Amino acid sequence: MKEIERRYLVARRPDLSSAVASRVRQGYLTVLDDSTELRLRQKGELFFLTQKGGVGRVREERETELTEAQFATFWPGTEGRRIEKTRWTGQLTDGLAFELDIFEGPLAPLEIVEVEFADEARAEAFLPPDWFGTEVTEVAGYGNKFLAVHGAPSEIGR
Repeated sequence: MKEIERRYLVARRPDLSSAVASRVRQGYLTVLDDSTELRLRQKGELFFLTQKGGVGRVREERETELTEAQFATFWPGTEGRRIEKTRWTGQLTDGLAFELDIFEGPLAPLEIVEVEFADEARAEAFLPPDWFGTEVTEVAGYGNKFLAVHGAPSEIGR
């Protein structure tokens, strides 16, 4: 499967009253030099193992749900490569969904919003709303795996 998405810093936080929040913690089983990313994620009460490959706007992605026990077996292997955030999922006026990640702990006050698309043409044609800031889709320093290992880039005003 392919994931087609664009990611942006948040210029100003929108009204989230109609969005749904989920607590997320995720850790990485692979190191930065690996061409394939292997990630564990807990989202609310659900647990996942995700494999991602490639960089940028279009990436390969495979995901399977795990039991809590399976997740707990592998979670220690992510030590030193973890992030925690609250993910707000909502709708844009054009009907597309957004996922706004508000990072916690050492990554605060970083906020990144992403939008997934059915195809590359829709991704290319997308006009972000005014609350979206600088696009960081192609900036490796804003990828979750990089953030989990190295922390937030200094230019976010920390």
